[in-house]
Amino acid sequence: MIYYDAHTPSYLPPQVLDAYLQHGWYRMQQTIFTTDIILKNDTVIPVFWIRLLLKRYSHSRGSRKIISSCSGFSVAVKEGVITSEAEALYSIYKASVEFDVSDTIQDYLIGTGRQNIYNTKCIEVRDGRTLIAAGYFDVGDNSMAGILNIFHPEYKKYSLGKFLMLSKIDYALANNRQYYYPGYISTAISKFDYKLFPGTEHTEVYIRKSDSWMPWLSVQKEQLEEWLFTAG
Repeated sequence: MIYYDAHTPSYLPPQVLDAYLQHGWYRMQQTIFTTDIILKNDTVIPVFWIRLLLKRYSHSRGSRKIISSCSGFSVAVKEGVITSEAEALYSIYKASVEFDVSDTIQDYLIGTGRQNIYNTKCIEVRDGRTLIAAGYFDVGDNSMAGILNIFHPEYKKYSLGKFLMLSKIDYALANNRQYYYPGYISTAISKFDYKLFPGTEHTEVYIRKSDSWMPWLSVQKEQLEEWLFTAG
């Protein structure tokens, strides 16, 4: 079990990002880190890194319904430049959520770093000319990592956060990526379960004890926690 570890490379080539992601690491600002636990109200909460295996992936009926409901919006994939327009949307989004988030997109993605060491792109969703959602993600050689999704609260009924995830998956499929990494989930709280919605049958979970990935549906909560807390 790892409490917390972080590396601060000055440059992160796509193939190196793939390797980090494969071993349960993930982006935090301009570092890359890993952990097996988080603390909430002084309680230790186990977390587990997951990825979507894209080889046989297809959208579920529920996912197709979300995509259909958003068909009237325009979607564009751009370089992950942080614009004033995106920052304005982030301020609206930040005011609408009940959990703690960074003050700005700049803080979230760059922090005190001088430049972005990742190959970051952004999916913009617009209603006419108005930016209503934005999703940032990092691109490796054979994988992608979803990093940040924001959306206007007035469009909540469209499930834009999930739509952004599905749009990222579509981009990964169109560009022949094998894996999509959304971050971690927890067996103790349901806060992160939305990351499983694209399809648990296509999801794998990282087992640090064996440095391997297993089908999500093949393991039980008790097994995961036992393997975690007995790992070296």
